[in-house]
Amino acid sequence: MNYNTDVLVIGSGIAGLYSAIKISEFASVVLVTKKEKSESNTNYAQGGIASVLDPGDSFENHIKDTLIAGAGLCNRNTVEILVKEGPSKIRELIDIGTGFTEKNGKLDLAREGGHSFNRIVHAKDLTGKEVERALIERASKTSSITIIENALAIDLITEHNVKDLRHLPISSRHCWGAYVLRNDTESVEKIIAKATVLATGGIGQVYLHTTNPAIATGDGFAMAYRAGALMGNMEFIQFHPTSFFDPKPGNKSTHSFLISEAVRGFGGILRNLSGEAFMSNYDARKELAPRDIVARAIDTELKRRGEDYVLLDVTHKPAAETIDHFPNIYKNCLEKGIDITKEMIPVVPAAHYICGGVLVDEHSRTSLTGLYAVGEVSMTGVHGANRLASNSLLEALVFAQRAADSIKAELNSFPVCNEPIPDWDDTGTLSADEKILISHGFRELRQLMSDYVGIVRSDLRLEFASRRIQLLYNEIEEFYKKTKVFDSLIELRNLVTAGYLVVKSALLRKESRGLHYTLDHPTSDETREPMDTIIQNTYQKS
Repeated sequence: MNYNTDVLVIGSGIAGLYSAIKISEFASVVLVTKKEKSESNTNYAQGGIASVLDPGDSFENHIKDTLIAGAGLCNRNTVEILVKEGPSKIRELIDIGTGFTEKNGKLDLAREGGHSFNRIVHAKDLTGKEVERALIERASKTSSITIIENALAIDLITEHNVKDLRHLPISSRHCWGAYVLRNDTESVEKIIAKATVLATGGIGQVYLHTTNPAIATGDGFAMAYRAGALMGNMEFIQFHPTSFFDPKPGNKSTHSFLISEAVRGFGGILRNLSGEAFMSNYDARKELAPRDIVARAIDTELKRRGEDYVLLDVTHKPAAETIDHFPNIYKNCLEKGIDITKEMIPVVPAAHYICGGVLVDEHSRTSLTGLYAVGEVSMTGVHGANRLASNSLLEALVFAQRAADSIKAELNSFPVCNEPIPDWDDTGTLSADEKILISHGFRELRQLMSDYVGIVRSDLRLEFASRRIQLLYNEIEEFYKKTKVFDSLIELRNLVTAGYLVVKSALLRKESRGLHYTLDHPTSDETREPMDTIIQNTYQKS
């Protein structure tokens, strides 16, 4: 079954759901999601949403904190948009039915690393899940939104898919929807749309340890790149400093349970296995330093001591207070045999968020006409070289609204394709009987990226990673072209492409900045080039 709709939204996290809800007010929407509509990076977000809601705080404070964390690469215009349009989005979430934690009749505003003021709106330590619940409830009741679950977008539809238009230059391409694999019917469907919104989340599964769910396989990045969209700053991978590390043999997996930033804001102390607090050796802000500094400090401590993990200590805090603030973390750790009110939590850095992505303007428009990108898959310029804690959900809301506003203004003026767009054609391909190639490819890619493109990098490591990823990409493309598509093949293809983009970006940046730290170019703050001389790493498929 093929679809024709006004707008196609790919992804059902906060960015996708909010986009769909706002667009449904004036247009028909088909929302495609890989698994169940509640499975997304948003659902795993614990800490909260940063916004200026206290009279004692100010927009300028939030802007300043964001710019400092971004290490000179933030776009001040989009940062101002984020901060100034943020409070109204929080109020709208409350109106939709989101239940944020209150204290004495007011929102309980927490503080996290890099923030100079208490401004984190949260729902205990399950903020993402609560926001997702409210948005899903609203979207499911909206008649103009059709939700297709358990469906995986394969590729965007552009001139490249239309025989008589393939000769047109990549710089003038349009997007007219996507080809989508329906896992329930094992068929590929064509969804034609006047506008398409990518809201596909991150690329965490490219690494061995990640806080992201299994669906975070870089689909939007890879599809946009293959379609010819401009990409930018993919080298800036944020490793969350504190994901749960299970020291028991046989309990390793690619998904690491997140120990929220708010635990350190609450007073948690990082210690090595000898019990020594070490953050004062790395930064005067100690545990409240930005994530890139804390992650590098832990990485250095682990390498220096030859240990697998460090410890996060909240045993000095009142037990009842700890459980009240972090009931989900307490419950999950208890299931792993650790009572965090009495025992320290074993933690290790894990891939958490990517600051680069599909390049967009202040209205979330990509370089392809009719294609928008919102949330983690986009590069608005808000995060620069390092995302400030709890700015991600806010960015998703603010720029989803802006995408909706832009689509409303331009929907009837988007050029339509005057040539027939072909159905998916897999004649001559074979059913896969060598799926071991896929599982091996996943293992090889994750090990490669973790070893050579992790928290600390070097030119030699990146060059090795670049050569191996190119070989892996060629192997997967060859397998893809002769095989009927299935979900894990599509995901591996996308992950390899996303990994390639991270390596390509990292090789372009000949300095250490924010989340990109390289032994060959350890630029200090004093010797960095002025911001107006910095070249953003933007590129597109040739």
